[in-house]
Amino acid sequence: MRRKWRNQHAPISGTHLSNKAFWTVTAIMSASVFGAIFLWDGSPSAATPDDPDAFSCSAPYIHDGDNIRCKEIGRGRLYGIDAPEMPGACRPGRRCTPGDPIASRDHLRSLVASGNVRCRRIETDRYERAILQCWANGIDLACAQVKAGHAVERYGNLRCS
Repeated sequence: MRRKWRNQHAPISGTHLSNKAFWTVTAIMSASVFGAIFLWDGSPSAATPDDPDAFSCSAPYIHDGDNIRCKEIGRGRLYGIDAPEMPGACRPGRRCTPGDPIASRDHLRSLVASGNVRCRRIETDRYERAILQCWANGIDLACAQVKAGHAVERYGNLRCS
């Protein structure tokens, strides 16, 4: 006598799903996964500096117009922007963002000068840098860099108001 698979492998007696219920649940779960993977545009949600995932960035150090170093996490890159490279930093064969790298860096430094900087980690890039969304006094640093003409939107979907 052959046993049916569902009877052999039932985790708890009485928890069997009918064939129709099984496929309905499978379809719903597949649709949820599809939505999460294929419909997400890769951009951070509309976060604010008071986001519970945001942290205080103490002693921020600005190397150039799109990088920030926080004592808490080390090197980080601002989400969704690319700023001009510092002299000698643009690798041969790469089309680097045009503009004045010193002015870009100095503008970002002026934004964080108050010391009231908060950041939220979005992801980690291939160079092991944290990709951050950061604010100084409630101003999104990446958006401020783009609005001032010191960076361009790149590597994401920047949402500035």
